[in-house]
Amino acid sequence: MKGPKGKGTSRVSKEALKPVDDRKVGKRKAAIKADKGIKRPTKKELKALKDPNKPKRPPSAFFVFLEEFRQEYKRENPNVKAVSAVGKAGGQRWQSLTHDEKAPYEAKAAKRKAEYEKLMRAYDSKKASEADDEELERSKSEVNGEDDASEEEHHEDDEEEEEEDEDDEEDD
Repeated sequence: MKGPKGKGTSRVSKEALKPVDDRKVGKRKAAIKADKGIKRPTKKELKALKDPNKPKRPPSAFFVFLEEFRQEYKRENPNVKAVSAVGKAGGQRWQSLTHDEKAPYEAKAAKRKAEYEKLMRAYDSKKASEADDEELERSKSEVNGEDDASEEEHHEDDEEEEEEDEDDEEDD
């Protein structure tokens, strides 16, 4: 049975009658507000995390082709300054090349990729050895007791927690 349809009548959903905290939208908004206290890393911070010593990735065959094409295009069209125009013309030219014409660029790209992989292996082994050295130093400092200050702080924190627990038990 449906109620009358008119200006004065309006349907109120069960969702609208629920308290605000129980609504899904309300929960999402509350979760978003709670998450605002959590700081996300900014783009600058993420860039700072990148290692400047890490080898740069090698260009693909298309970009090897584009390096040469860019010089040729600028000689033929010195008035065109837009990077997008060069990129568009290069893309069209690359698509029109046959597999045999692309082969030298693909070979150069493969050679650069092999060099990159060699550099990455050296970089990874160097990074792993540095991590091992840091861990070795950390273990030596723990054995020698050089990290006593932080251990004392942890010990004081434990004592404070025990005192709080005892106070809570006395209050009950």
